[in-house]
Amino acid sequence: MPPAEPAEPVKRAILKRPVTIAIISMVAVVALAAFIIFPLILTAQGDAGSTTVATKLPEEPKGTATDFEKQQPNWQSCGTGMQCADVYAPLDWKDPSGEKITLHMVKQPAKNGKPIGSLFVNPGGPGASGADFVLDSVNSAVEPAVQQQYDVIGWDPRGVGKSTPVTCLDAAGMDKYLFGVSPADGLTEGSDEWIAAAEKESADFGAACAKSSGALLGHVSTASTVQDLNMMRAIVGDPKLNYLGYSYGTYIGARFADAYPDKVGRLVLDGAMDPTTSLGEVVREQTLGFEQALRAYVTDCLKRSNCPLSGSVDEAMASIGSLLDGVDAKPLKGSDGRMFTSGTMLTAIITPLYSQSNWPYLDQLFTSVADGNADVGLSLADFYYDRENGKYTSNSTEAFSAINCLDYPSDIDADRMRKEAAELAKIAPTIGRFQGYGDLGCAGWPYTGTERTAVKAKGADPILVVGTTGDPATPYRWAESLTKQLDSGVLLTYEGEGHTAYGSNACVNDAVDAYLLKGTVPPEGTRCK
Repeated sequence: MPPAEPAEPVKRAILKRPVTIAIISMVAVVALAAFIIFPLILTAQGDAGSTTVATKLPEEPKGTATDFEKQQPNWQSCGTGMQCADVYAPLDWKDPSGEKITLHMVKQPAKNGKPIGSLFVNPGGPGASGADFVLDSVNSAVEPAVQQQYDVIGWDPRGVGKSTPVTCLDAAGMDKYLFGVSPADGLTEGSDEWIAAAEKESADFGAACAKSSGALLGHVSTASTVQDLNMMRAIVGDPKLNYLGYSYGTYIGARFADAYPDKVGRLVLDGAMDPTTSLGEVVREQTLGFEQALRAYVTDCLKRSNCPLSGSVDEAMASIGSLLDGVDAKPLKGSDGRMFTSGTMLTAIITPLYSQSNWPYLDQLFTSVADGNADVGLSLADFYYDRENGKYTSNSTEAFSAINCLDYPSDIDADRMRKEAAELAKIAPTIGRFQGYGDLGCAGWPYTGTERTAVKAKGADPILVVGTTGDPATPYRWAESLTKQLDSGVLLTYEGEGHTAYGSNACVNDAVDAYLLKGTVPPEGTRCK
């Protein structure tokens, strides 16, 4: 098993997406988004379930959207120094007098007792719990100086966690979907028959989500979440939104700024997504990013005497490719009977790549797979999917698909997908050949995704965008692009490796803290190392 204590927690790790078959493996549907902060420890991620208590809902709003902003949350103690509350939101913001859902919030009051406002925090995903993020990991999410002066609030976006959740399958069904034999297995990848089988599998999953979730499935887009966030801002009494978003959380923040520029307070967008990128572009850039991150691991590994790889960097990368080819041709069987496929192995590879401190897990992964043992890889995949002792501790995988399939249009063009798959194999020789056909992840989804558009947020107060030059999941170019799109965007660059920077670099911490606490914007061109 992987070691119990990595050097540091993974920062804003990890995307959730199905990897049942090659079309959806690793970053295919991944690129859409984001990442949670939690330690890469393959045990329970915290005791949020034991500390969260049932909360009393406020009086049910009636009438207009403005009525929802007048709710009075019933904050109740739900852990050391933490308070929890649930509030109502319209299922459909176009029909606020219709059906309602609930949103779950967790607040850590300002430690100095004199808050300058609220700081809403989102860890990414989509599908990650912002409530648990604050409840379990507030010290990883927000620096101490900021905790002193802000009420720090995390919430579960609509469809996620303890808010009204999207549900699709039970644990056995999820195991079959993620780890079972796919209808496309045995067919030639990219053939018409293979694409048809993959489409059906995705459509069947979408149908299961629709059957279990009902009308909610069509109302979990980021656009709806942005309206929820504006409502919560008003509920806590803040005239403007102060916000810290990581990875996919930057997309929420950017869309909020574009929709409500006059409500923008101090927004930090770390590990930025580019609102204009298509699914194909996201897949391409993330595939290249993870290939480069894997190469960086290999380069480091070969300098160590205990490295499980040997030869030159190119030879070691080829060895990893051979391991992937091996499990692709003949999946390994885990001790619990689950199958370890190339898609699952890619999930296991990506998981430690978000943070250099977790690279030792890759040593163990490659050693075990070379020995024909699947259990280390399955444990890493279980961590990724929030699976513990055969049960799923969150609905992150279902929510990831539901939100992304509304946020991205799905274009099932076989010829285009084949060309893109060939290009991925060329630019990323080790992992790229497993990354094609990402559009199939939302094939047959019950609801249509929306086109991607640029943001501007004209007239908004300065917005701080943080980009890391060696970020494999949200490439630095995306931070540059988002900054240029925003009318008042300011770019803070971290020259380093890993996904997101705040909380892991003193220079970045100082700049972000000064912005959040004093409104001080770093000079143009500021770079941290």
